Amino acid sequence: MTTKICRLKGIKFSMCSLAIEWVDMIGNGIYRGIAEEAVELATAYIDEKVVGQTSFADCLHIAIATITKADYLISWDFKYTVNVDRIEGYNSINLMKGYKQLEIRSPR
Repeated sequence: MTTKICRLKGIKFSMCSLAIEWVDMIGNGIYRGIAEEAVELATAYIDEKVVGQTSFADCLHIAIATITKADYLISWDFKYTVNVDRIEGYNSINLMKGYKQLEIRSPR
C-alpha cells in the first residue's frame, strides 16, 4: 500500500490521498465526487475539533456514511466514533453543511 500525503489547510493526511487514489482506480466520476466531498466533510470535523487530526480515517468513514445517506453507521470504536459527545459534534457539522444527522451505534 502506498502512503502519500495530501495537504488540506496545512495538515498532512495520508488517508486523504489514498481515498482519492482508490476512487480513481474505480474510474467513476460519481465516486470521485463523493470522495472529494467526503474529504472536505472529514476536514470540517477536524477543523471544528470534534476529533484530532490523527483521527482522519475515522472522520472519512463517518463523512462517507453521511454523504451516501446511510441509515446507520455501526462501529466498535467507542473512543472516536460511538461516543455521545463526538456524535453530537459530527451531527452538528452535518447539519451546518446541509446533511442529515447520521445514526451512529454500536452492534450491542
